[in-house]
Amino acid sequence: MDKSVAGRFAAVSAAVLGAALVSTPASAQKIENSYICVFKEGAVAKGAVSRKANEVARANGGTVNFVYSNTIRGFSANMPAHAAANVAARNPNIAFCEQDQVMATVQRGGKPPKGGSGGGSGPAQVVPWGIARVGGGTQAASGLAIVIDSGVDYTHPDLNVDVSLSRSFTREKDGDDANGHGTHVAGTMAAIDNDIGVVGVAPGTTVVAVKVLTRSGSGSNSGVIAGVDYAASLPGNGNVANMSLGGGFSQALNDAVKAAALTGLKMVLAAGNESTDANTKSPASAEGPGIYTISAMAEGDTWASFSNYGNPPIDFAEPGVAVYSTYKDGGYATLSGTSMAAPHAAGLLLLGAIRGDGTVSGDPDGRADTIGVR
Repeated sequence: MDKSVAGRFAAVSAAVLGAALVSTPASAQKIENSYICVFKEGAVAKGAVSRKANEVARANGGTVNFVYSNTIRGFSANMPAHAAANVAARNPNIAFCEQDQVMATVQRGGKPPKGGSGGGSGPAQVVPWGIARVGGGTQAASGLAIVIDSGVDYTHPDLNVDVSLSRSFTREKDGDDANGHGTHVAGTMAAIDNDIGVVGVAPGTTVVAVKVLTRSGSGSNSGVIAGVDYAASLPGNGNVANMSLGGGFSQALNDAVKAAALTGLKMVLAAGNESTDANTKSPASAEGPGIYTISAMAEGDTWASFSNYGNPPIDFAEPGVAVYSTYKDGGYATLSGTSMAAPHAAGLLLLGAIRGDGTVSGDPDGRADTIGVR
């Protein structure tokens, strides 16, 4: 169960369901006049969500942006705060509304990209230290490696991207990556075992780009939820979705992640890089079956000083410092962050279960995270 600050937000939400506008944490970057509203469980049939969402929004002078029906049932809409409060207070089918907020990558800088131009050539292949530490790089998986992020370089010679399944939930038209972060994540999960670049934990596995962050590395919580909702609809067994992004606590996002996991989609979440309790962040604080929150460590199994902590929600520590992987425009880059740690776990889950191999040293919460390996 959620605890600490997240638990308090959840308790507040539960106390006012159907009667109030849930407050956005003070630390969050709010998106003015944009709100996420969630229907009460069982109040609206899946096939009626779009119609009901538009009815509610129009009745309050709002315009629907996204409709959610595969995880939570709800919608996001542009409307002023007083209209959102009116929706929450007066509509018997609405559980709560919360203000939209900015979500962003959880990366800690890194070295400039090198090699590759999208044309099939690149630096000689190496096995990054993180791949070796977790025991990856052996075989492709049958499930999909779903990257909920800034997109993935569609033509990177070291990645097998299914463009037909890839989508954008931003103002950018498709899932191709203009930032580089999502492509880096994809490489750690599934870079092809060939003669160039790097090899991923589950090399050659089909990658699906679900773009929820723009070229700037940021996006809206409402768009992130839409990406989770889409990921939960993708066909196949053994699919794993990686979310190397975060923001302030969001009940709606956490609920969407939990619901996606209940469909059988494994959800992997970066703990975040603020050196604070992961329970204060979303989606990191989401907990439940099929959900894995990941902290970061450096070579030598030592704690990464930037990593968020807390057990729960953190399940495993993975390599997240000086991680070499694929990058936009056919390139490669060395980056650090819990963004880089999470896809190690996602790759392992594509191949099966994660087992423990010791614990990380220096975990600041006093409950050392287990190191996840194959």
